[in-house]
Amino acid sequence: MPDRTGSTRSPADRTPAPARASRRTRQGEAVLDVVAGSDTFRSAQDIHAELRASGAQVGLTTVYRHLALLTEEGRLDALQTADGELVYRRCHSESHHHHVVCRRCGRGTEIELPDLEAWAETTAADLGYSDVTHTVEIFGVCADCRA
Repeated sequence: MPDRTGSTRSPADRTPAPARASRRTRQGEAVLDVVAGSDTFRSAQDIHAELRASGAQVGLTTVYRHLALLTEEGRLDALQTADGELVYRRCHSESHHHHVVCRRCGRGTEIELPDLEAWAETTAADLGYSDVTHTVEIFGVCADCRA
């Protein structure tokens, strides 16, 4: 079941998803190529527009479907922006991580926060919770955009 960010995978679960009968299609590979060609987080609409501009015959629904599948497989990171939009980027890490994201250009940097992980586990356990997951994204303006 999707969480509040629309992800069907727990943010803490960076292990590969169970093998599914996912077949690779020309359209799916085109979506992955567009996302892989950028270090910024991009919306489905932006990815769709780039595909259409390059002459690819792919619908927006197909783009959303492939983004969801690639995220579920752990090949893409998805996060929800402050205005509620889901954006995607190629995942560079197989371990649980967070992001610092530029609000202007969308560039993201993966970071690990072991102190936060320990705090989340301890706090949840102290309150009687188990099987804890969390999502933390940090937004700001990068040095390039400030210049």
